[in-house]
Amino acid sequence: MAQTPSTMLSIGTRAADFSLPEPAAANRQVALSDYHGKPLLVVFSCNHCPYVLHIIESFTGFANAAQQRGLGVVMISSNDATGYPADSPPKMTEFAQQHGFEFPYLYDESQQIAQAYQAACTPDFFIFDASRQLVYRGQYDGSRPGNGVAVSGEDLKDAVEALQSGNVVTTAQVPSVGCNIKWREGNEPDYF
Repeated sequence: MAQTPSTMLSIGTRAADFSLPEPAAANRQVALSDYHGKPLLVVFSCNHCPYVLHIIESFTGFANAAQQRGLGVVMISSNDATGYPADSPPKMTEFAQQHGFEFPYLYDESQQIAQAYQAACTPDFFIFDASRQLVYRGQYDGSRPGNGVAVSGEDLKDAVEALQSGNVVTTAQVPSVGCNIKWREGNEPDYF
C-alpha cells in the first residue's frame, strides 16, 4: 500500500473559504462561514482508504464528542468519484450513516478545496483556531495499518485539548500518512 505524506501547510496559514454540498443532508451547502467564531477541524478523507478505515471508529467517536465541546468538524472527500466510484456521493452518505457521523461529510467535486488546503492524502487533518489561523496539521496518531501501534488519536486530541484550553499548540507535528487523493487526470496540484 503506497504511502503519501501530508504537505505540512505552514502554521498560521488562513483557512481557505469553502462552500460544499453535504450528500447525506440532501446536498445542503456547508460553508466555512458557518463556523464563525469557533475553532474548526477540517479533514480530507474518503470511503475506501485503508488508512481512513484503520482510524475511522476512533476518529468518529472523538469528532462527535469534540463538537459537543465547541469544536467545529467537517470531513471532505475530494477523490475523483468517476475513477473511484466507492467515493461517490451516494457511497459517502452510506459511509457517514454506517459510522455514525454527527458532523458534515462534504463533497469537493472540483477538487479546488483540496488544492486550496494543499491536501495530499487521506486522512489529512487541519485545525484552525477561532480566527481561522492554522495551528495544527499532521497525523491522528502514530498508528498505521499493520504497524502494531494502537489507535489512540493522541496527536490530534492533544492539539485540540491545547487549543480549547487556551494553551499553545505544539509545533512539533508529524505529517499524516495515507493514500494519495485521487486526482482527476490533468487536475494534479503542483505542490508535490
